[in-house]
Amino acid sequence: MLIKQAVILAAGESSRFWPLNYQNKSLFKIMGRPLIWHTINSLIKAGVKDVVVIQGPEREIEETLKIYDLKCEIKYVVQQKHEGMGDALMCARDLISGSFFVVGGHKIDAGDYLSKMAKESKEVVLLGVETDQPWHYGILRIENEKVVDLIEKPERGKEPSNLKIGAVYLLPPSFFEYHQRVPKDHYSLEQALRFYIKEEKVGLVRVAEDFSSLKYPWQLFNLIKYLFDKNLKDQKVHIGKNTKVFEGAVIKGPCHIGDNCIIGNNAVVRDYTDLEDGAVVGAQSEVARCLFQEGAHMHSGFLGDSILGKDCRIGAGTITGNLRLKRDEISSVIKGEKVMTGRKALGVIVGENTKIGINVSLMPGVLIGSRSVVGPASVVFENIEDDTTFYTKFEKVVDKKEKL
Repeated sequence: MLIKQAVILAAGESSRFWPLNYQNKSLFKIMGRPLIWHTINSLIKAGVKDVVVIQGPEREIEETLKIYDLKCEIKYVVQQKHEGMGDALMCARDLISGSFFVVGGHKIDAGDYLSKMAKESKEVVLLGVETDQPWHYGILRIENEKVVDLIEKPERGKEPSNLKIGAVYLLPPSFFEYHQRVPKDHYSLEQALRFYIKEEKVGLVRVAEDFSSLKYPWQLFNLIKYLFDKNLKDQKVHIGKNTKVFEGAVIKGPCHIGDNCIIGNNAVVRDYTDLEDGAVVGAQSEVARCLFQEGAHMHSGFLGDSILGKDCRIGAGTITGNLRLKRDEISSVIKGEKVMTGRKALGVIVGENTKIGINVSLMPGVLIGSRSVVGPASVVFENIEDDTTFYTKFEKVVDKKEKL
């Protein structure tokens, strides 16, 4: 079965993606292109010719993509309110002409699965991905190699399997009728799928690893690795137009350095680092496995396994701790909840337009919001919210002999 139509869902708020949720997560750039560009390009290579993009009322997806010449027809639909994937999908109903794929805007590897899903004999085909944290996802119940149920965020210890539903679906036009049978809420798509699973046979394509899951901000590192391994083989380095690399600097690939960047004297940029247009790495700095969005600058110091949003400024001598002393898994805090990141190396993740002063120490897994200020010589152990000014308070230390 040849499927030529796909719907891309790119209208969500993504609150668990903080502090990088200042824009739709599919607009984050890797290798000079937004994630949704990589997703559409992947679909085109898999034979998709007609793409429907569901975006929010800000129309930021449409505005971003209009400068790119993508070799397919793209239609845009606005979801006026953030009311879940099911509601977003219903916005595209009048544009659907046959069986179609549904993918998230960040699913840069979607094209890798489409041919396998299209070969299934069932009208609805799901992507099942193994996970070691099933309580965070919609989990499939499998009996005799058949999908028999979908459980949303099961209780720990009561998971029906370790197979989460991936953000790639093959659906028929009749699926809209199932969606109309469920209450309109944030999980209406999952509820409609449960109805379909109970009444019809559903196909399943299993994969061991999901490179493009993007629920949390640190998962961007997986997408960088996927795209670099695919496009920058043999430790290649891409350097864009008008970029200046000064004397003594070392760039160890794979790395992507965009247009109009500056790499200062004796700086080291290495190992899966992506510097987008206008980024600056100052003299004597070391940057390893980092993502700088457009216009992000650091003066000198060390950043490891870290992400800087647009137009951030990092003062001289600032360093990240990207490993725990015990070298065990790093946790972070999202929406007040401690979340294990699955990573033993993780530095700081910073929103847009935040300024961090000189000689600041940033502990592993710290998240700093947008438009915030971190004062000089501060030590940051906990998250800093958006629009916040943070300074470490120093108290005078009195020698014990002086007290006597």
